[in-house]
Amino acid sequence: MTLHRTPRRRTVRRLQAASAGMAAGLLVTGSLLAAPAAQARSGTDASATPGAPLGTAARTVGDASYTPGACPKTPEPIEELEGARCGTLTVPENRSEPDGKKIKLGVAIVPALSAAPKPDPIVWLAGGPGDDAVGEAEMAIGGGLNRDRDVVLMSQRGTYSAEPNVLCPNIDEFNARAVGLVSGAPSTERLHVEATKACRDRLAAQGTDLAAYNDTESAADYEDLRAALGLKQWNLYGISYGTHLALVYMRLHPGGLRSVALDGILPPSIAGSAATWSSARQGFDGVFKACADQPACNKRYPNLSATFDRLVRDLEANPVTTTVTLPGSDKPVKVVLDGGTLVNWMTSATHIAPQVPLAIDELAHGKPQRIAAQYAGGKLSPAAVGRVAHGLVYGVFCSEWTPYETEEEALEGGRKAFPTYPRPVLEQAPQLAFLRSDCDVWDVPPADPSIRDATRSDIPTLALSGSFDAQTGADNGPYVARTLPNATIVTVPYEPHVVFATSKCAQQIAVSFFDTPDAPDTACLKGLEAPRFEIGEPGSTG
Repeated sequence: MTLHRTPRRRTVRRLQAASAGMAAGLLVTGSLLAAPAAQARSGTDASATPGAPLGTAARTVGDASYTPGACPKTPEPIEELEGARCGTLTVPENRSEPDGKKIKLGVAIVPALSAAPKPDPIVWLAGGPGDDAVGEAEMAIGGGLNRDRDVVLMSQRGTYSAEPNVLCPNIDEFNARAVGLVSGAPSTERLHVEATKACRDRLAAQGTDLAAYNDTESAADYEDLRAALGLKQWNLYGISYGTHLALVYMRLHPGGLRSVALDGILPPSIAGSAATWSSARQGFDGVFKACADQPACNKRYPNLSATFDRLVRDLEANPVTTTVTLPGSDKPVKVVLDGGTLVNWMTSATHIAPQVPLAIDELAHGKPQRIAAQYAGGKLSPAAVGRVAHGLVYGVFCSEWTPYETEEEALEGGRKAFPTYPRPVLEQAPQLAFLRSDCDVWDVPPADPSIRDATRSDIPTLALSGSFDAQTGADNGPYVARTLPNATIVTVPYEPHVVFATSKCAQQIAVSFFDTPDAPDTACLKGLEAPRFEIGEPGSTG
């Protein structure tokens, strides 16, 4: 997802890998009969001590309980979690059955650097869906969110460190193999859906209530944690899908929220394939315009947008097969580039914008290796296997998205954004390939229609976007602000999806927002400059 600091590079790459996994694997039911807001429940405090550090006391509130203990597992050690106060939140898997199965969610609380921290911590809501917030500690802490406040990271239900998890490594493994297949072919779809169904059947056989992995239940989990920690209020920082969850949380449980920051905004009210196409158009155009505005780039790569669109059409008609060798391996990897694959590459490639014009030019001159290696690298990375909770992915997408968007609406969204693209490309929105077929076999009921309601709230909100964001377009900021009268809209120029991960300026704005939610300091925006695009000889390989 060009980075400014090494500690966050691993986190960003994991986010890219997760995104790549969803591209072929891919956000419940939420019974909106969820229990009342946690602050309204009666609770028993087993061992709370006034003035004790946050997260060191066991506490039961209603059907949920928090128990201090070991820190949640992570795929690799995370330095930022050293010294964290940790524990487990236990909640019903399905709140319509409070006496039924219980699940456990890992919690890590990173102490504030200040000797006198503010009483309202910041909660980090991870992206995905399906990413584990605990594994994103280096991004949250590396950006300075714990300067004056504790930072709370909790595994969303079903994610990597939750018990049980709803991971689907077989889907990730298929996504890795699929780099050598034509992306939109019926045979690829069949294999793809078979992998989805195999995971669905395995989870169901283990007794997982697949309809309980959704925004409504997840929002209630966080509200239970707030109550179990004995907090009157806290603040939210949501990235990517985490903004989707944050907006649902704001609508269902507003009482405990002091302020909310949304970064890479995904509004539940419009989420789906059509909005995904619109975001891709915005992000692509952002990069192409920045090149056109830079004389050296414009001279060397004129009409870049038209060249890219032509390549999508040409490759869809005549896919190109190449072989690449990825870093850390001497095993050749077969990669097929067709129109759909090129669109998916570009959706993520806005994170490495300085390379994009050169890579497109090389492809146009018959040299596809750079793009092929970048695309395959994300899918074959170890970080792309066994870390995304596909059970939560499909729980959200298949109950909250596909029931509320017709196939024709999805296709029309593609046509509107990219009128020259072939229909087979437009039938598979970026990172949502075969979504309807997947949802048919995932087989969860639609969420209550209120899940598509716009969030209306006077909670102070920061709506952050990047002008290069091809996954959640910058237009989503003004869109959500229509019903959030105390929102501050900020678009950080020349930045991709999740600006907190890549922009020092965005980090400064975010930290200042939590200090003064009504007047964040945005002065750093004035000094930002476009990246210098890489310039190569015609058809060069760099």
